[in-house]
Amino acid sequence: MDAFFAADPCVLPLYQALEPLLYALGDVTRKVQKTQISFSSGKSFAYVWLPIHKVKGRPEHYFILSLSLNHQVVSPRIVESVEPYPGRWMHHLILSAQEDLDEELLDWLREAYNFGMR
Repeated sequence: MDAFFAADPCVLPLYQALEPLLYALGDVTRKVQKTQISFSSGKSFAYVWLPIHKVKGRPEHYFILSLSLNHQVVSPRIVESVEPYPGRWMHHLILSAQEDLDEELLDWLREAYNFGMR
């Protein structure tokens, strides 16, 4: 895991706090690739990735959590949402602090997990 976060090791503790929340959802499989870490429950439902470029106005240290849902969620916490396929929405959230791992995020994680089981 250290190799994946080598570009920004400051966010590794936050990822280490997120990962147990994902595993607590049920039968979850993790796949670490060069550019992302994916979590699946049949189908992939959550992805963690590091930004390639710095973006003005964003925290200095963060990672993106992308969640796959069957509908669009509108929230100021979601920096982008796209519908790559009909009925499949990808939502991208910036996670930069422990406070980001709140009940609202847990609700979205549960929703994404259940959607991935379909």
